[in-house]
Amino acid sequence: AAPAAQTGPVIPGVCIYNSQAALTNSAVGQSVIARLKQLATTVESELKGEATALDNEAKALDAARSTTPQDQWEQRALALRQKAQAFDRKRELRARELQATQAKQFDRVDTAIEPILQQIYTERNCSLLLERASLYGANPAMDVTQLVVTRLNGKLTTLTFERERLDQQAAAPAAARPAAPAAAPVKK
Repeated sequence: AAPAAQTGPVIPGVCIYNSQAALTNSAVGQSVIARLKQLATTVESELKGEATALDNEAKALDAARSTTPQDQWEQRALALRQKAQAFDRKRELRARELQATQAKQFDRVDTAIEPILQQIYTERNCSLLLERASLYGANPAMDVTQLVVTRLNGKLTTLTFERERLDQQAAAPAAARPAAPAAAPVKK
């Protein structure tokens, strides 16, 4: 076994915080991560069915190539390419939606942590608060992360949310815009 790393003395006024550990170790963070996994699984199932249908259609089209008139085959191939392009756009949209959902929910957790962290900063007389991820090492006695997690668990344990719908968000502003006025008749 490797010897334990030596740490220096506690530096008064210096506090360490690990935002990633606070997220992954808190009850609310764990519930958000679990829900994000559920949403990702739902998206994967949705897309897998469509991908299988496209693959089967491509195989059927390929098998029918020698027995279908060329113009009909080309029309079917074009339609299949258009479906495949639409599927690719949908897959990209779902990935962006999952990313937006994660960012929004992690932000909600960070927002809940902020007042707790400010309170601990004051209580511990911190003059300097450093993010643990940017440090090579630090004396664990200066780390306030577990205290943040404990207080957050007492305040918030879960968040309820659904996947962000970017296609609906994009459609809403377009629907809210007034229709363009009809063109005035041109006088001769």
